[in-house]
Amino acid sequence: MNTPSSTKAHNTYTTFGETVFSYSRKEAIADGTLVDVTETAKEAGFRIPVAITAAAWEDCVAWDRDDNTRKGTANDQEGRLWDVLWMAWNAAIRNRDTSAFHFQVFRVPRQGRGHMPRMTTLSALCHGGDQGEPLVTIMMPDED
Repeated sequence: MNTPSSTKAHNTYTTFGETVFSYSRKEAIADGTLVDVTETAKEAGFRIPVAITAAAWEDCVAWDRDDNTRKGTANDQEGRLWDVLWMAWNAAIRNRDTSAFHFQVFRVPRQGRGHMPRMTTLSALCHGGDQGEPLVTIMMPDED
């Protein structure tokens, strides 16, 4: 009987065939699916590349003057990004033995009329990049 452990040249190609589709992190950053926040993440303590999904960016980071006028607040995008990265860094320290974890951050929701900060949950995944290098992706809990 031929089993994977008894064959000499067993690999994913022989099992699954040619790759039908691949999508690299570099491509995801280029098309806006991911936002590279590595430089600011370094200031927060991260030593590896960090990106945030477009959905998490829109919910927790994106902000402009019109938002301040409409909400009657004094937020800015840089401060909101720092809040996300600082909370992610602290959660990473507390969860150093796992590759995926949730963390919470207060942010004024961009949508709607509310102007008070509300807590939201984000997820972080520490994983291998396109070449197997370590990196972090921050996302909404329902993303993968």
